[in-house]
Amino acid sequence: MSAVELVCFDLDGTLVDSERLCNQAFLELLPQLDETLEGMVARYRGVKFAPIAADLARRTGQPLPADFETRYRARVAQLFDEELQPMPGVLAMIRQLQLPFCLVSNGPLAKMRHALAVTGLAPWFGERLFSAYDVGIWKPDPGLFLHVAAHYGAAPARCVVVEDSPTGVTGAVAAGMQALFYQPHGLVDTVPAGARAFHHMDELPGLLAG
Repeated sequence: MSAVELVCFDLDGTLVDSERLCNQAFLELLPQLDETLEGMVARYRGVKFAPIAADLARRTGQPLPADFETRYRARVAQLFDEELQPMPGVLAMIRQLQLPFCLVSNGPLAKMRHALAVTGLAPWFGERLFSAYDVGIWKPDPGLFLHVAAHYGAAPARCVVVEDSPTGVTGAVAAGMQALFYQPHGLVDTVPAGARAFHHMDELPGLLAG
């Protein structure tokens, strides 16, 4: 991997173990949905809220209630307070990291801040947070990553994106960045072209240094 100027971390499923909690909230609010939690995670990992909501309405055969997003976000926040944990090895990895890094997420900024606070990661990131909702561009569009690179004056080819979803990795590769595809929990997704897979956060410092 060429010399690195900036590391861009995804949040959900990469730094914090939130994917199951987010999809648990969908299942709780839509009990008529005939789907397993594992199936939900596989289907919606890395996808922004609007297309998920549209797909859920199609699958249930009726429009979602007008207040669905508000109730969903409130339930996710409650689950985060009760259960959210950093992914295994994340805290130790962050302490070792000697490169500039930031957080780049398809989620709203309030959700990002909450997840970082609950898991003890907030002091490590400060205000280096980039939400697709603020930029107006969502992964897999490469524009979100290019916006972040421009903010730091970093060459895209010298940025490394750490993602757990094909959606995020696809956007990183399209932006001309180096992509590391994190596959925890025994996940074995097909690795998108141009990305390199790894399975535990303790591998990351070596990959970035190498």
